[in-house]
Amino acid sequence: MKAITTMRAVTALAGSGIAAASLAGSPANAQERAIAFTDATILTMAGETIEDGTLVIEDGRIVAVGSDVAVPADAERRSMEGRVIMPGIVDTHSHIGQVSGADSSGPIQPEVRALDSINALSSNIAKARAGGVTTANVMPGSGHLMSGQTYYMKLRDGKTAEDIAFEYKDGVALGGMKMANGTNSMRGNGGFPGTRAKSAALVRETFVEAQSYCDGDKKKRDLAKEALCEVLSGERLVHFHTHRADDIMTVLRLKREFGFDVLIQHGTETYKVADKLAEAGIPVSNITLDAPGGKLETMDLRLDNAGILERAGVLVSIHSDDPIVDSRMMLREAAMAVRGGMSRDGALKALTINGAKQMRLDERVGSLEPGKDADFLILSGDPFSVYTHVLETWVEGAKLFDRSREEDLVMATGGYGAGSPLEASHHHWEIAAGEAGQ
Repeated sequence: MKAITTMRAVTALAGSGIAAASLAGSPANAQERAIAFTDATILTMAGETIEDGTLVIEDGRIVAVGSDVAVPADAERRSMEGRVIMPGIVDTHSHIGQVSGADSSGPIQPEVRALDSINALSSNIAKARAGGVTTANVMPGSGHLMSGQTYYMKLRDGKTAEDIAFEYKDGVALGGMKMANGTNSMRGNGGFPGTRAKSAALVRETFVEAQSYCDGDKKKRDLAKEALCEVLSGERLVHFHTHRADDIMTVLRLKREFGFDVLIQHGTETYKVADKLAEAGIPVSNITLDAPGGKLETMDLRLDNAGILERAGVLVSIHSDDPIVDSRMMLREAAMAVRGGMSRDGALKALTINGAKQMRLDERVGSLEPGKDADFLILSGDPFSVYTHVLETWVEGAKLFDRSREEDLVMATGGYGAGSPLEASHHHWEIAAGEAGQ
């Protein structure tokens, strides 16, 4: 059977009689005993806010959520009075895990897999959890027309890329295809394009060649074309890095010609063509702040971009592009979108269920509903208050961040080197030296 690499195929199988909850087996590190979080304000992202609500989880999944929930007699009870519970953040564009992709050998390298570069022990994964991220689309850079296959990460506690992959039951890691246009990939040497027109021409030529391969002209196996066949069939979603309105329209032109499914990434000037995107049903993964130090393509960046897209009827998510925006600041980023005119509910959905829908993962994540993965956050207060902290982050029923633990607090507040054993050893040595000198 052909490997299934997207959530669309997973959902199709679920609809044919295979329960969605069983697709990835039992979640790792899941608790055996039911836990009931009571007396909480619960933002489910699937309906109205529940006041004085209860969330029950067991075996890594959500069992019940509501204001009148029957709690199992043997469940552990935890009062969350004064706390807010919301789904884990789905980051639709990140570069955590020390990810890499294509090299300088050419502008189009769809055979390259981010999976093969992920360091599951990287401290920035733990930092992302400290900010409430539980699912992330980890992507290669944007210096190529195609930088390779992206990697959908479930921020579990793991030692290998396989441990933290968002995967189908046969172990195939889910992911999309990273594409880009604009100045990042315009080098003008080494086979790279020097103009926008040449960029589009190279992509068009590549897809035309892949179409023949996909139709059966396979004299020998071609890993690059195999990946492109998944793009052309709609199995693999295209994550398209693009900023300017004219570049965005080029993306739509290519989509119409070749029929691939696409998610606009960044989309700095999407507000200029919001009606075109809404008409075409094209979703946008938006960033509120971009390119520290300045970038010509972002000179027309507007704080109200996400709000304009929302009002136009475009499905919008909010991403970090970590390290452009630190994953720990995503709640603040969404709050800035509200300041720019996005609705409060829209901004919360942009952090959670909208991104899950865009990545076709909403059967399992993005909202708090029975049967879904027990991925959620416990907050000290309103998600958009500057005084609010992420107190706990749970992934598939396992508490993987707890602000009350000293080693976790370092991940939430520390800068470069936070979480490194070497840094910790150096810190303790300094303390010991200071005490010895007293």
